[in-house]
Amino acid sequence: MMDVKTGLFYVFSAVLLGSAFRVITTRNPVHAVLFLVLAFFQASMIWMLLKVEFLALSLVLVYVGAVMVLFLFVVMMLDVKQDSLREGFWKHFPLAAVVGVLIILEMSAVLMGGFRVSEEPAAVPVVGQVVTEVSNTRELGKLLYTQYLYPLEVAAAILLLAMIAAIALTLRQRKDVKALDPGEQVRVKSADRMKVVKMSATQPYQAIEPVEPTSKENQA
Repeated sequence: MMDVKTGLFYVFSAVLLGSAFRVITTRNPVHAVLFLVLAFFQASMIWMLLKVEFLALSLVLVYVGAVMVLFLFVVMMLDVKQDSLREGFWKHFPLAAVVGVLIILEMSAVLMGGFRVSEEPAAVPVVGQVVTEVSNTRELGKLLYTQYLYPLEVAAAILLLAMIAAIALTLRQRKDVKALDPGEQVRVKSADRMKVVKMSATQPYQAIEPVEPTSKENQA
């Protein structure tokens, strides 16, 4: 008899496969991004069933909360032309089909050879300590900040360097845009805001006499 956990697994898996298929078949880029967000949510729910809470929350926070929202805004802001995207579909279809079949065969070999149903890992009893429930997030944090501390710092430094390089490459001085410097506005003095200019007195108004038209202008 199927229990609730197994039923939820099949439901999440079906929705995940359906949304992933719609990502590559839908014609609207905005709909494709939304289907991809749905696929990430279903994958996160499957990880929750497997009691991998840290990876499930990281998938939602990092990919759905940051990356996919950024993709959605970029796709909505860009004027994507559908006709130009579909021009080279059949041209690259044979190569894409070969790569897709190869990926399916590799995934089938891995799943058929390495996927085994096993019981949940039990906590190892320690002498002199009370056995409590094992937390995956806590154990992962201990391992990450002890044994893999230096690789974590190196990865963080590389990501920081990439972020600074991206900002430096995109931050360019545009000549067609008038920008204000807040520092100069703060340092300005009252004497710089208003300048008194001495001008000569106004001249009296002099009426201009009308000019009479000539004989040629009258004939015209």
